[in-house]
Amino acid sequence: MSALLILFQTRSNARRAAFAARFQSTSARPVTLKERLAELIPKEIENVKATRAAHGKKSFGPVVVDQLYGGMRGLPALIWDGSVLDAEEGIRFRGKTIPEIQELLPKAPGGSEPLPEGLFWLLVTGEIPTQEQVAELSRDWAARSAIPEFVEEILDRCPPTLHPMSQFSLAVTALNHNSAFAKAYQDGINKKEYWGPTFEDAMDLIAKLPNIAGRIYRNVFGKGKLPAIDASKDYSHNLATLLGFGENPAFVELLRLYITIHSDHEGGNVSAHTGKLVGSALSDPFLSYAAALNGLAGPLHGLANQEVLIWLRKMQSKIGEDATDEAVKEYIWSTLKAGQVVPGYGHAVLRKTDPRYTAQREFALKHLPDDKMFKLVGQIYNLVPDILLEAGKAKNPWPNVDAHSGVLLTHYGLDQMQYYTVLFGVSRAFGVAAQLIWDRALGAPLERPKSYSTAAIQKMFKDKS
Repeated sequence: MSALLILFQTRSNARRAAFAARFQSTSARPVTLKERLAELIPKEIENVKATRAAHGKKSFGPVVVDQLYGGMRGLPALIWDGSVLDAEEGIRFRGKTIPEIQELLPKAPGGSEPLPEGLFWLLVTGEIPTQEQVAELSRDWAARSAIPEFVEEILDRCPPTLHPMSQFSLAVTALNHNSAFAKAYQDGINKKEYWGPTFEDAMDLIAKLPNIAGRIYRNVFGKGKLPAIDASKDYSHNLATLLGFGENPAFVELLRLYITIHSDHEGGNVSAHTGKLVGSALSDPFLSYAAALNGLAGPLHGLANQEVLIWLRKMQSKIGEDATDEAVKEYIWSTLKAGQVVPGYGHAVLRKTDPRYTAQREFALKHLPDDKMFKLVGQIYNLVPDILLEAGKAKNPWPNVDAHSGVLLTHYGLDQMQYYTVLFGVSRAFGVAAQLIWDRALGAPLERPKSYSTAAIQKMFKDKS
């Protein structure tokens, strides 16, 4: 064989190998979240149609008048596949318990807590993502993270006395200025395509929250200039850095756990339901989530962990840091006899210890077992349930998630309690955003429940036994 022919065959083989390598690289590229969602939507539309065809006319439990007067408590009225709250087991994300997602979801290199990116993927698709898919999601959010200059100016002009949640709501509302959904709707997009720009807005919303939250924290508490987002780091690491705690690996791990377990809690809690309700009017995800934040800011919802920490500090100031069980019991009874509740205990649905509380307790046992406040929380955990049962004060005498989170944040130096709900707000965006995407994909209608007057109720049951 001539040298020229050998050279030709060698170059030809090299070209074929290069082409094959390029093709293999393209085919091996991990499927993005939006691509996977586009594959799932037609199947889920058919699943919903089949479910309605088979069960749509069936009764789904009675409605009693007390439910109308009692805040619709327990009234079956919503569909959300992302998470379901079981009274005995606690929250399940797409059917998986908190211990299961702690085991199954991807972790950061060297970390042991689940990455919130993986939880968002799970909420949207019902599937556990790969490490590569989660890494790509981290990069995507970092690329979307910048907030408009006028939003920065809004936050910088807020007086530090304006509550951080009010500033948070203002900034999220202002992001509506660049809403992909609002623009697409104005341009006449087909309703079957609503989910696409909703997805883009939802991704932008989540991505921009760390910069908003970090700017609020540094403005209000005088922590200096905001550092830049690092595209090589995960979402929680960047948020921790913006807050000034990125050099503490344990705090970064805490944020990963915190965001994950606070991300969603069924569709009927105030923030989740508010986001869904406002979104049903085809308000874009920024407007919808700003409304959800205003609900989250209430003392019966997102402010509860702050109330717990205030109560614990008052207790310590009165009975000391290493009080006996008898002294703690006496303080608990004094709280109840004063007509107050023990904050962080009881839940509208749960009838056992909140698994989110347990996850945080296990974190504390691993990272801060000797912390004085944590020891008090554990002491209270051993005492309060029996006291509440004896007093007849609660159907569920067990602790919920709020009984623990403030103590963990305080341990690492984030002790500005009025800021805690902002972190809750960053977390809850994951569940609300996922729900808004699916509502638009499935063509969920405008919500319009029927209301009755007291006179109408009386008339309805007049002369009936």
